[in-house]
Amino acid sequence: MPPSNAFKDNVEISPEAEALRTEADASSRHQAAGAGSPMVIDDDALREQCAVRLCPECPERADADEQRLRALAEMDNFKKRLQREKDDQVRYAAEVVLADLLPTLDNLDLALQYGRGNAACKDMLIGVEMTQRLLLDALKRHGLEPVGEAGEPFSPEIHEAIGAEVRPDLPENTVCALMQRGYRLKERLLRPAKVAVSRPE
Repeated sequence: MPPSNAFKDNVEISPEAEALRTEADASSRHQAAGAGSPMVIDDDALREQCAVRLCPECPERADADEQRLRALAEMDNFKKRLQREKDDQVRYAAEVVLADLLPTLDNLDLALQYGRGNAACKDMLIGVEMTQRLLLDALKRHGLEPVGEAGEPFSPEIHEAIGAEVRPDLPENTVCALMQRGYRLKERLLRPAKVAVSRPE
């Protein structure tokens, strides 16, 4: 049986007061222990807190959204550029081979040009013309087309002027002579036509 009165630090404490103080000390120790432990929160609660705490007008969120949209746009442009380069690579895969055939076409043109002035070459010219026509037809199926004709207006996109002639009978800047035929592969110019251009005086 505890005494009705106890002395501690020279202060008289009743048994009831001592019990209350012990209970308060235990509660304080329990709260202190709880404050040091990590707080556990599940994903749903975390999302709910984020939704509450993040303001729709928050500048940091707007900046993050802008960066995300910019990254998506850059990725989309990158994919389109890759696809375009891949399409061009397939589309113009034969460019090198066709470019190597241009001197052969030039020689056929020269043979026809100089052979037409010689009656003895008539039969040979028929064979050269047939060979040229067959070759051009085959190359056309791969997208190769000749450019440059006498009498058409000069265009720097397909013509290369290497001379000028006084031709009062023709409008100014008209192709009056075709020196070397040009060629275009689909929409890409492989070689411009070398021409002489008319001038009034």
